[in-house]
Amino acid sequence: MTIRRIAILAYDGCMGTEVFAVVDVLLIASHIAREFNHPESAPFALEVVGLGGRSVTCAGGITVGVKKPSGKYDLLIIPGPQISGRGQWTATLALLAREIGFIQKTFARGTPVAAVCIGSFLLGEAGLIAGRNVTTAWLFAPELVSRYPTAKVSQEAILLEDGAVITTGAVSSAFDLALHIVKRRLGAQVASATARITLLQNSRLSQAPYVDATLMPKSLPSFAQSVAQWLSERLAASYDLELLAQAFHVSSRTLLRRVKAETGQSPLALLQTARVEKAKQLLTNSTWSIARITDEIGYRDVATFTRLFVRHVGETPAKYRRR
Repeated sequence: MTIRRIAILAYDGCMGTEVFAVVDVLLIASHIAREFNHPESAPFALEVVGLGGRSVTCAGGITVGVKKPSGKYDLLIIPGPQISGRGQWTATLALLAREIGFIQKTFARGTPVAAVCIGSFLLGEAGLIAGRNVTTAWLFAPELVSRYPTAKVSQEAILLEDGAVITTGAVSSAFDLALHIVKRRLGAQVASATARITLLQNSRLSQAPYVDATLMPKSLPSFAQSVAQWLSERLAASYDLELLAQAFHVSSRTLLRRVKAETGQSPLALLQTARVEKAKQLLTNSTWSIARITDEIGYRDVATFTRLFVRHVGETPAKYRRR
């Protein structure tokens, strides 16, 4: 798929960064490609389009001029809307019915689509993520799952491409999308040079290092939430399934079955997640050594804890603290 003619669909209340990050990075990449005498160095044909009038007002009150869409595009990019809290989707998406209809029609005519951040909800309303592997901003991933249960949502991924649909993580992933487009059309060398010149990290893979469980909605059902809370209050204690089952007056088999049915995880996995989240807090807010943090959350061996942390977060405790 050749990606040259690109439309970015702007609308009232969209996030301006998610529009202009793509525009600016692709412009810089075009200059770099010419320096490299790249055979595909003809500039990207970028259009910021809108469906009503000659301008839109982005989130924050910034007015942006737009063009009326025309002809066929190689890619349609949809930025996310401004959302000030959870549970606003029905009202927010109702105001974007015209844009959602345009996305449906454009996709049906054979144009691939890419949603930045919570632009994935517009794709959901357009019926384009059913059965697809998609991502969105980690904070709103549970709501994407709830609203579009047939979508295969990854909370951790920075960018996923499933067929003709691309979705990305939170706001700054607009830069990741731009570098992805550069790499697809102009190659890895130009993408790498563009990343270095713009001080961007090329090929970010995971949102996991940025996830803060204290900001997530309490989505676990009541029994599993009670189990998780009980475990989080005893992080330093050794894991004892029988003792845990006794605390909830059920057999160990029943405990395992109920927690698995409600969360898809084991009680031990819930404990490990709680330990990692506590470690993240201590790494951020204390000057404790990693050895002391390891002991505080119930591990006696730093190497074992480090392996667990890397599995959950995608980087070592030391790197997490530095960042």
